[in-house]
Amino acid sequence: MKTRTVTRHRWEPHTVDGETELVRVPYDVEVPLPPRDWDQLVRTAVTVGACVLVTVSVIWSTASIGDLLARVVVAAAAYGAAIAFDTAWIMCMAVEWLCRYDPPRAAVARRAGHIALLLAMGAVFVHGYIADQNVIGAVGALVSALAKGAWTIAMSVHARPLDERTQQWVAKRRAAIDGQRAMIPVRRDLLRSQALIAAERAALAGPDSNPDPDPDESGRSEDSPDPQDEPSVTGPMTVKDAVRTALDSGMTDPDRVLAYVRTRADANAKPDTVNRYLRLAKLAG
Repeated sequence: MKTRTVTRHRWEPHTVDGETELVRVPYDVEVPLPPRDWDQLVRTAVTVGACVLVTVSVIWSTASIGDLLARVVVAAAAYGAAIAFDTAWIMCMAVEWLCRYDPPRAAVARRAGHIALLLAMGAVFVHGYIADQNVIGAVGALVSALAKGAWTIAMSVHARPLDERTQQWVAKRRAAIDGQRAMIPVRRDLLRSQALIAAERAALAGPDSNPDPDPDESGRSEDSPDPQDEPSVTGPMTVKDAVRTALDSGMTDPDRVLAYVRTRADANAKPDTVNRYLRLAKLAG
C-alpha cells in the first residue's frame, strides 16, 4: 500500500531554568495514500478539452467573421462584432447549465443557443463563399459545431438529473425563495414612494403647519386631560366621521383613534376598518 508523509504537531512539556511549559513539537507520520480518482481526472480532462475547443472556436470565428465584416466597416468594429456570434451561443450554454434543474427555462436557453450557433456557422461559411473557398468555409463552420458539441458533452458529465418528484420540490422551494427576493426591491420602492409623499406634504404644508415645539403649559393642571384625547363632537357620527374628527384634532396614534371611534361612533368597531379609514384619510390629506 502506498503511503505519504504527513507532519503533525503535539504538545510536550519543556523545562528551562526549572520552569515547565507545553510547547508544540512537530512529528511525521505515514498515512495511507488514497487511490487515484480516475473518474475525476477524466471529468477534468473533458472539461479542459471543451474549454480549449470553445477558445479555438471563438478565435477562428472571430477571425473569419471579422475579415468578412471588415470589407464594409473599420477593422476594430468588424472584429468586435464578430465576437458576438460565438459569445451568444456560449452564454446560452451557460444559462442552460444554471437552469439545469428548471427544464422549461433550460429548454429556452438550449433553443436560443442552437439558433445562435447556426448564425455563427452561416457567417463563417459566407466568408468562405465570398472568398471562393467553399470547402474552407464549410470546414470552418464545423469548428463552432464541434466546440458546442464538446461543451454539451462536458455539461452532461457534470449534470446530476433529478427525479420528477424531487424536481417539483426544488421548483416550489425556488419559487417561494425567489418570491421573497422579489419583494425586497418592491418594499424598497414602496418605502421610497411613501417617503417622497411625506416629504411633499411637509413641503406643501409649510412651516405654519408644525405645532409649537415648546408651548406654554403654565395654565394647565397635571390632572387635566390632553385636549387631543377628547375631540369635540356635536352629534352622532359614523366610523368614518369619527376617524376624520380624530385626525383633525391631531390624534394620529391608531390605538387612540380606535378608542375614540368606539366611544363616539361604534363600540364594536373593528381595528381593520379604523385602520383602513385612517389610510384613506391620510391619502386624501
